[in-house]
Amino acid sequence: MSTVTDDMNTLGTATDADEPAAPEPVAPVPAGEAVEAPRSRKAGPSVKVTWVDKVEAFISRLSTRDNFWASICSFIWLPLAFFSGIRTREIAADTYAAYLPFRRFNRNWYRAMAGGALLGNAEIAGGMYVFGICGSDYTVVCKNLNYTFLRPCLGPAVYKMKSRDNIRVQAASGAEFNCVLDMEIMQQPLSTKDRERRVGKCEVTFHVTPKVHHKVKAMRKRK
Repeated sequence: MSTVTDDMNTLGTATDADEPAAPEPVAPVPAGEAVEAPRSRKAGPSVKVTWVDKVEAFISRLSTRDNFWASICSFIWLPLAFFSGIRTREIAADTYAAYLPFRRFNRNWYRAMAGGALLGNAEIAGGMYVFGICGSDYTVVCKNLNYTFLRPCLGPAVYKMKSRDNIRVQAASGAEFNCVLDMEIMQQPLSTKDRERRVGKCEVTFHVTPKVHHKVKAMRKRK
C-alpha cells in the first residue's frame, strides 16, 4: 500500500513539473501616467511644422506660379535674375525654355551678350526648372556646371532644357537625388529671314534635398 502511495506522489510531482510556470504578476500602472509604446527602428523623429515653414512654403509656391510672381520674388532674393529679365516657359512635357532678353544689363562693351550673363543665367534657368517640378518641399542646389561657348550671342538668348532622368519620379521617392540637365543656348532670330544660331551648350547637375532632411540633421546636431 505504501508503495502505491509513493508511486502516486512521484507521478504527481512529475506532472506538476511539466506544467508551464504561471506568469509573473505585472505591477499596475499608476493613474494618470502614460505608457510609452515601443518605437519602430524605421520611424524617424517627428518634425514640427512652424509658422515660418508655412510662410516659406507659401512664398515658394507663389514664386513658381507664373513669371510675374517669379520676378517679384527674384527682386527680393535674387536680384541678378530680376535685372537680367529671364523668364521660363514650357515647350513640351519634358522640355522647358528660358528667355534672356538682350538688354543693357546683359551686354558687354562690344554690344554682344556678356559671357557672365549667359553662364550665370544658365544656373538660374536650370534651378527654376527643377524647383518648379519638385515644389516647395525641396531645396535645389547647383552641384556642377559645364558651359561651352561656341560663338558670340548678338541677340536675345533662349535656353532649351531637358532632363536626362524623370524628375517627378525621383521627387516622389522622398529621398535626396541628383538630376542632370542638358541645355542648348540659342540666339533668337533677329528677323523673319534669320534662323536660330546655337551660341553655347551646357551641362548642369543639381542636388535636390527634401527640406525635412535638413530639419532632421539640425535636430541631431542639437542633441
